[in-house]
Amino acid sequence: MSFIDIFTWIVFLIMIASLVGIFVFMGLWPGKVAQQRHHPQADAIKIGSWVALIMGFVVWPVVLVWAYTRPPKLQVTSTQAGEDSEDFNQKIAALESRIAQLESGQLESNQGGAQ
Repeated sequence: MSFIDIFTWIVFLIMIASLVGIFVFMGLWPGKVAQQRHHPQADAIKIGSWVALIMGFVVWPVVLVWAYTRPPKLQVTSTQAGEDSEDFNQKIAALESRIAQLESGQLESNQGGAQ
């Protein structure tokens, strides 16, 4: 084996090691960013990063952006909660009265005359 053949193999092995290192770095990057930023979906980002790389790299930038963003917090004001609660309680009361009518047989007699 001549010097040029040995040099070619060394360059080839260095290139393969570099590609593997870059692949591993890209797979770990979004997960580490999400973990450092205390992202609530950090585990999903870690898995998504590796899946995106293995499946062809197309969605990997989306996973990286996902790691840097934080989902918005849902803030409900007390007036909204009160209105929703009242509406919910009214619907429950109407359903309970209808169930009571069905159990007593009053609703069946009213519907039977309407048909």
